[in-house]
Amino acid sequence: MKPPAPIAVAFREVRHFMPDDCLHWEPMDVRGVLHDWTIPAHRHEGLHQFQLIERGGAEAVMNGARHGLAAPAALMIPPGTVHAFHYRPGSAGSQVTVPTALLKAAFSSAPALASLLDVPLIIGPEELAQETGRAASLFDGLGAEFARAEPGRTEVLKAHAILLATWFLRQASSGEPAHARQAVRDTLVQRYRALLELHFRREHALAFFAAALQVTPDHLSRICRAVCGLSALDMLHDRLVREARRQLAATDATVAGIAQDLGFSDAAYFSRFFSRRTGLSPQAYRGSLQQGRAVPPDA
Repeated sequence: MKPPAPIAVAFREVRHFMPDDCLHWEPMDVRGVLHDWTIPAHRHEGLHQFQLIERGGAEAVMNGARHGLAAPAALMIPPGTVHAFHYRPGSAGSQVTVPTALLKAAFSSAPALASLLDVPLIIGPEELAQETGRAASLFDGLGAEFARAEPGRTEVLKAHAILLATWFLRQASSGEPAHARQAVRDTLVQRYRALLELHFRREHALAFFAAALQVTPDHLSRICRAVCGLSALDMLHDRLVREARRQLAATDATVAGIAQDLGFSDAAYFSRFFSRRTGLSPQAYRGSLQQGRAVPPDA
């Protein structure tokens, strides 16, 4: 059964009376109580979300990976990340939702930090131990300004958001919570590899795999590149070529037959695809194998 599409959530829907807010802040228990402490799977398009759990805890699911969180804990959730939470009743903290464009512009002169904006981040109690006060101060300061209606409110809120994001990116760059970030990324890539094995013969569109994983194609490619050094599409193409090479080496199937088996409706297009990826046509590759001038592919 095809998984339900995750809800795409914006921040303006919760403050209809302030439709021009540049960001949104709210205490964690606002939605916790409203939804019986369970937030269903959803994603934010073009928005970053920052959370601080100060009391209680939660089971979080991010891109399919489950994480048990006990206070204090902090999270940065980039756009496209499918996430869900089941909070312990009575948990407390706050969350801030910020347009990603604001953050990208702010860190445009610091590309090393800006690149970290694309990766989900979980900071647990051990990593947060020395920073809890600082994190709480940043969230509280933003929340206090959000509740005001004074001149310059938008500008001050943007400044608070940049300070908050900077704190998260500094934690990310320190390397201390790297295991949590890596776990999220590795799990997504492992699930993608498993889907490739099931569907690479029939599904050649990255959108199919991204939808099954409940992430955007861009997000999937960013994570694959961070973990494997290859885009998600390159991984798909490499899997197709690996199977094509195996069949050319180990079977007597015609090029047209191999193309059909791998989901290509046009044998000529398959030949061009194979040539671009290997530097040889399928016929030339098979001939090189027979003459001992090419190394047989791995099984």
